[in-house]
Amino acid sequence: MNLNTPVFSNFTHDGLKLAFFDEGDPNGVPVLLIHGFASTANVNWVHPGWLKTLGDAGYRVIAIDNRGHGASDKPHDAEAYRPWIMAEDAVALLDHLGIPEANIMGYSMGARISAFLALAHPDRVRSLVFGGLGIGMTDGVGDWDPIADALLAPSLETVTHARGHMFRAFAEQTKSDRTALAACIRGSRDLISREDMARIEAPTLIGVGTKDDIAGSPQELADLMPHGEALDIPNRDHMLAVGDRVFKKAVLEFYERVAGR
Repeated sequence: MNLNTPVFSNFTHDGLKLAFFDEGDPNGVPVLLIHGFASTANVNWVHPGWLKTLGDAGYRVIAIDNRGHGASDKPHDAEAYRPWIMAEDAVALLDHLGIPEANIMGYSMGARISAFLALAHPDRVRSLVFGGLGIGMTDGVGDWDPIADALLAPSLETVTHARGHMFRAFAEQTKSDRTALAACIRGSRDLISREDMARIEAPTLIGVGTKDDIAGSPQELADLMPHGEALDIPNRDHMLAVGDRVFKKAVLEFYERVAGR
């Protein structure tokens, strides 16, 4: 068991080779982690300490590199990145590992994927944690076309759109396939209706930084759900909330309270 440098493996689904790690206690309650746009399992979950936090608490910790990201295959067709398609990748990973039910935790785009997973496969979901995405799940999070344009721009220096500049710099830092990411941002923005959110029965914790200008209100989203609860992550923006100690403590308490051990 290595909670600092996990060992990645591969499986195949939908004609794509997808990378994942499976660490922590093999007999522990499984937690499946689904990272955000332009991130990776390492960047989203290992470097900010989530693998160690959950592993030290006795959980089996599984994380996927979403298609288009990390060590997974990277199609350049936007239609390959619809969130319900990526949700099936995550379910296929559970199948590959022989796991009938898991706590599902996603950040930003990963939260959207997790919601689609819960709608399509409620029997596979013990609980949900949505990080970095609140009512934007149903109402949208603004115009992301400039981010696709920024990813495909000739250089970072030519990007003037503030959010586009941020994501282009992040993609360069992670040495990502920017063409695949541009396809992903164009294909993965499907919204979930308020009526469908109300159908998700799993206990759900929604954590959003108080300085996050992307996610939308966690309280509004929680109010739509039968068993939703909101968490304000103090003084954190979209990029920094993911590794916050307040968020980690709240997730561990949430799991103890509603998801069993």
